[in-house]
Amino acid sequence: MQLKHSFPPVADPDARILVLGSLPGDQSLAAQRYYAHPQNQFWQLMSPVVGCDLAALDYDDRLAALRAQRVALWDVIGSARRAGSTDAAIVDIAGNDIAGLIATLPDLRAIAFNGGTALKQGLKLLGRGFSGPEIVALPSSSPLHTIGLAAKQPAWAALATFLRDAQL
Repeated sequence: MQLKHSFPPVADPDARILVLGSLPGDQSLAAQRYYAHPQNQFWQLMSPVVGCDLAALDYDDRLAALRAQRVALWDVIGSARRAGSTDAAIVDIAGNDIAGLIATLPDLRAIAFNGGTALKQGLKLLGRGFSGPEIVALPSSSPLHTIGLAAKQPAWAALATFLRDAQL
């Protein structure tokens, strides 16, 4: 099995929300872009949070829109071996320095985990004694998580409250 690596974080010091995935899938790795699989719903789910149609933008503009709305993006897994793109196939995990990134984000209000694997691995990395921004467990944006966009939308849309509350 090939060793696969995550991308660098997309984060500015004024970020209010940090969205953490598990590890980019094969299409994302090939394109060198977060959430590049055309059936991944990440960009659709984040659009109402940031108030613009991210899916309609080119990739660099998507990232710029996230940053402008104070949303940071990264993965909990820095490297791992995995056949294909499913989280269930991930082995030999080396985590990213999530705590180190969080320490550079003084305005952070929420850490949102995109799916169960991201949540499980992220909480393991943060440790039992973690006290910091609110932890938000999100249904995975992956097309393999088949509950449908409408069922996922409310949990994702709730992220906007962390941006609105910060602006009061």
